[in-house]
Amino acid sequence: MSVIDIHRAHSLDHDHARQAAEALASDLAREFDVHYQWDGDVVRFKRSGVKGQLTIKPDDIHVHLELGLLLRPFKGRIEQEIHSQLDQLVTS
Repeated sequence: MSVIDIHRAHSLDHDHARQAAEALASDLAREFDVHYQWDGDVVRFKRSGVKGQLTIKPDDIHVHLELGLLLRPFKGRIEQEIHSQLDQLVTS
C-alpha cells in the first residue's frame, strides 16, 4: 500500500470547513472515480484500489488515503490535486 497523508491547518468556522471538505471530496470523486460518504465530520472514500478518509477538526483538515498497487503510479498526481484544492479552499 502507498499512503497519502496530508494535514492542512485552517481558520475556517465549522460550516466553511465542511463546505471545503465537500468541495474537495466532490472534485476527487469526479477526477478519480472515487465514491465518498459523510459520517459526522469524516468523509470516507472507497473504490477498488483506494480507501481513506478526510477528517474535519476545528483547526485542521486531515486527508488519509491508502492506494493499492494499480493506483500507486498516480500518487503524485492525487497528492498534487489535494494540495491544490486545499490551497484554494482554506485560503478563500
